[in-house]
Amino acid sequence: MPTLAEVVRFCDESTRRHDWKDHPNALNGLQLENRGRVTRIGAAVDAGRVPFERAAAAGVDFLIVHHGLYWTPPQPLTGAHYGRFAAAIRGDLAVYSSHLPLDGHPELGNNALLARQLGLRPDATFLTPPGSAPVACTAPYAGSRDELSAALGAHYARVVAVEHGSARPGRIAFCSGSGNSAVPELPALGVDTLVTGELREEWYNFAEEHGLNLYCCGHYATEVHGVRALAELASRHFGLPWEFIPTPNPL
Repeated sequence: MPTLAEVVRFCDESTRRHDWKDHPNALNGLQLENRGRVTRIGAAVDAGRVPFERAAAAGVDFLIVHHGLYWTPPQPLTGAHYGRFAAAIRGDLAVYSSHLPLDGHPELGNNALLARQLGLRPDATFLTPPGSAPVACTAPYAGSRDELSAALGAHYARVVAVEHGSARPGRIAFCSGSGNSAVPELPALGVDTLVTGELREEWYNFAEEHGLNLYCCGHYATEVHGVRALAELASRHFGLPWEFIPTPNPL
């Protein structure tokens, strides 16, 4: 069986973790150790007590998450916060978090995988944080807006559509999770259609005024792809089983 250090090193190298300058509290990489061995890999979108308990019950001892343990400022290990850590430690569960690397990676990233889910091939990137690699991508599209809406509806349980752009977009932008930073960049890109997870209310007027199509497919739902891809890649590399740990998150 591989050591924890070997699996962590593989994940760091595969995601090119250091290429992305993330939110300071993202703390990408290993966030919580286990006893040092990995026998079963898991993937989940969020760090949390319930995903940890479900992972441990499934025999997972290395869990890859997109949203890690440390987004909020430091707080006492009491109440629900204590319960989250206690569930992982009781289950001997190592927690590995990868946020922007698993949004922007050209092969393993949520955005590239969102495009490929629709049969598209990304060929350009945008939304580059200072000192970082780009996070979002665009892909050429030959279909109609109605065909795009139908394809998204086949993959996602709830799609909120704002359609003020062209009936045949020609190019689609992808930004998983929150697309609030992506919307204002679209006009300068010459792209009028965005597939994302969620948006603030204010972008409706912006879409009307700038002629945009916006498709919100769910923050959680658009960010299952990267963690699954990394877990599957590590599973193949080390010859270990892996599984996705879902939660019924509709947001």
